[in-house]
Amino acid sequence: MKRKLLVLIPLLLSSLEVPAEQSPEQRGLEIATEAENRDKGFRNFVADLTMILRNRQGEESIRFIHRKTLEVEEDGDKTLDVFRQPKDVKGTTILTYSHGLEQDDQWIFMPAIKRVKRISSVNKSGPFMGSEFAYEDIADQTLKKFNYKYLGNEVIDGHECFMLERIPAYEYSGYTRQIESMDTEIYQPRKITYYDRKSALLKTLKFSGYEQYLGKHWRPNQMNMENHQSGKTTQLIWANYEFQIAVTDLDFTQNSMKRTR
Repeated sequence: MKRKLLVLIPLLLSSLEVPAEQSPEQRGLEIATEAENRDKGFRNFVADLTMILRNRQGEESIRFIHRKTLEVEEDGDKTLDVFRQPKDVKGTTILTYSHGLEQDDQWIFMPAIKRVKRISSVNKSGPFMGSEFAYEDIADQTLKKFNYKYLGNEVIDGHECFMLERIPAYEYSGYTRQIESMDTEIYQPRKITYYDRKSALLKTLKFSGYEQYLGKHWRPNQMNMENHQSGKTTQLIWANYEFQIAVTDLDFTQNSMKRTR
């Protein structure tokens, strides 16, 4: 009897399904998917931004922006950025329809010429209003935009983070890859490192001062982008977040850009 049991045990063990170990690509996609799912359902929000541009010598210029964001199911978000100050950029408006693998749609309204111009798809790597952010950086970073690979964990400012390599899957990106360090508790980025088309280190974006809204959605109070090649930096200070207000699709049209002040 004992001998029969010894023969049966290996047979029973071999019949059990043992889950295959995840590849770094599968794990990376799983983490990125979880992050996107956790942030669904905010519907819309508005916020005020202070943008501080600094050159290599430390000289500053400051701009004030009002942003509206509309969540879009099964696609990227829509955003409307309206520059309030200083006088030379006042009234300039950027409208962005973010997508996955398709090219984002972006338009700019300039009060001086009083018309809306489409931003070329091949120009998304250009600087956003003279800042160290590119036009592709200000679009919604939807899941489908990248291929992912889990690289391990690291600690940033006391926060445990997943490290994900993101390879742009869309055309005309200014980056060959990005390394995102995502907080393991709130599933929001603490740092993103960007590499240019020659795979050289280009810039680093750091996030801080996260606060929770609606009991679920986390947003930073500060974002600091440093360009390692030019020595320039851009700081974004976020304030006055408001969620689920009276915002509709009609607030995100080319006609609305001309009316927004």
